[in-house]
Amino acid sequence: MLDRLSSSQEDLESEELREDADTSGCTRIGDCHDRQIVTVTGTLRTVTLRPRAGVPALEAELFDGSAALDVVWLGRRSIVGIEPGRKLIASGRISMSRGRRVLFNPKYELRPLGRE
Repeated sequence: MLDRLSSSQEDLESEELREDADTSGCTRIGDCHDRQIVTVTGTLRTVTLRPRAGVPALEAELFDGSAALDVVWLGRRSIVGIEPGRKLIASGRISMSRGRRVLFNPKYELRPLGRE
């Protein structure tokens, strides 16, 4: 109890996200390795439109309390429901790009807003 009172808001949110990943049966992002097929969950921190090789690409940073990864949808300018602060579950093969974990064109499921 005393630890929770002395922890910062960011630490508490990270702990809550890690627990959510564990209870939903997903792999923690911090435990993911290159070329591994995973299912991860977390909260979208940022969503940006950034072209890759002349093709539109919607990029989002997914954070689960242990680490972050980039989720990239190639050929998409926007996706309804993909916005900062939204929780989702994503599945696919992890790749490494410039030292960061990336999921390209993952299967995904938006978490209900009422559970947030």
